[in-house]
Amino acid sequence: MKFWFGISIILLLFAAVEIDAQAKRNSRQPAKASPAATPTPSPIPSPDKPKRNERPNGNRASIDVPQPSTSNGPKYSYEFTQPDFVVSHIVLEHDDAGKGTIAFKKSSLGEDLSEPVEVSSATLEKLRAAFGALNFLDSTENYQFEKDFSNMGNTSITLSKDGRERTTKYNWTSNKDAKFLMDEYRRLANQFVWMFDFNLARENQPLEAPKLIESLQSLLNRNEISDPQQMLPFLIAVSNDERVPLIGRNRADKIVKQIEKQKK
Repeated sequence: MKFWFGISIILLLFAAVEIDAQAKRNSRQPAKASPAATPTPSPIPSPDKPKRNERPNGNRASIDVPQPSTSNGPKYSYEFTQPDFVVSHIVLEHDDAGKGTIAFKKSSLGEDLSEPVEVSSATLEKLRAAFGALNFLDSTENYQFEKDFSNMGNTSITLSKDGRERTTKYNWTSNKDAKFLMDEYRRLANQFVWMFDFNLARENQPLEAPKLIESLQSLLNRNEISDPQQMLPFLIAVSNDERVPLIGRNRADKIVKQIEKQKK
């Protein structure tokens, strides 16, 4: 009996030692990390759609030209034709506020071109004075000189006002006011066509720009530009346009100073 009691005590001691060892082993094992929650991905923002008619913010030299007016006031029209000239046909139309268009044909381009234009207030004042001095709508005077100079081109001038309209055609005249109308409209055409040519060259053949600026200087020297003051913003922008070769920018700056000096 004592023998079996002793055996039981020994077995209980061994069981207690085993339980204690197992507890120590478990305490030394690292605890398993619980799985982290998977974050919900944020939606990727889509790129903004480009705006229609969006223009690059380039160093573009240009002037703002209003669209032709649809007013019911006086309408003026000038037409020039000489098939052998580089600019063989010109039609310049404008209203009493100066808003209008110029259409012309150049032999080098082979197609009719049309651009919106604005006649300056200074030029409009001179044109109105000439029409008034001629009493244009009521007059029946034939302004054509006794000799024909159609080799220099034929001019047609029209005024429409209050439901009335009159057109005169001549290529030379001794009437000083009629001659002024012919000359001033020619100067206007020179101004607008030059600006078209320059913009075209700057976009496609920038190396031609200095030559065109030199041609403008020649036109100014011969008083063949209607309103140099009106061109100042355009020329100032040209003088700072890096697309134009440096020699061209310097020439444009020289013309700007010349016009500003004349203004003073």
